[in-house]
Amino acid sequence: MKLYYAPGACSLSPHIALLEAGLPYDLVKVDLRAKKLENGDDFLKVNPKGQVPALVTDDGELITEGPVIVQRIADKVAAKNLAPARDSAERYKLLEWLTYINSELHKNIGPMFNPMLSDEAKGVFKDRATSKFKYVDSQLAGHDYLMGKQFTVADGYLYVMLRWADGMKFDLSGLNNLLAYKDRVAARPKVQQALVKEGLVKAA
Repeated sequence: MKLYYAPGACSLSPHIALLEAGLPYDLVKVDLRAKKLENGDDFLKVNPKGQVPALVTDDGELITEGPVIVQRIADKVAAKNLAPARDSAERYKLLEWLTYINSELHKNIGPMFNPMLSDEAKGVFKDRATSKFKYVDSQLAGHDYLMGKQFTVADGYLYVMLRWADGMKFDLSGLNNLLAYKDRVAARPKVQQALVKEGLVKAA
């Protein structure tokens, strides 16, 4: 498989999932501004959407959209329990979390990376996202991970949003469940491995 990524982008979520799953893959870095690969090839010929993540399977199938990609990865290694069984009540809960992270966190924090956005507009997005983080904090009470004791692909996605929030100087003080959760996910060896592979942290 090939994962097309940009360092620290939302493609970090399926990158973490691939490592947690123990699946072999190749990383292909994308310049999102130029829509070019490192070798100069046109990324739009790989993914006409021009966005990461994009996953190309061993049989050549292109899969886009992070929440879909991570479920595909999890389903390839069901024994790893990175996603509950298909059609189970727990699977729909995972879908609920992936959708919430995608629509309420990702879509509010993402626009803040736009340098053309005014500080006032960024403040609106930050306030919205912070209120959503408060909800997540309430749901993490007594839980190690979003689904309870088991790490799932939704946790990798939420962790990326928390990294973005750090970069944007969000004030998450007082959200003790969420802050402890962030540290717990960050301490996972495969999460650290993904960060090192993307050049986001130095190898220990």
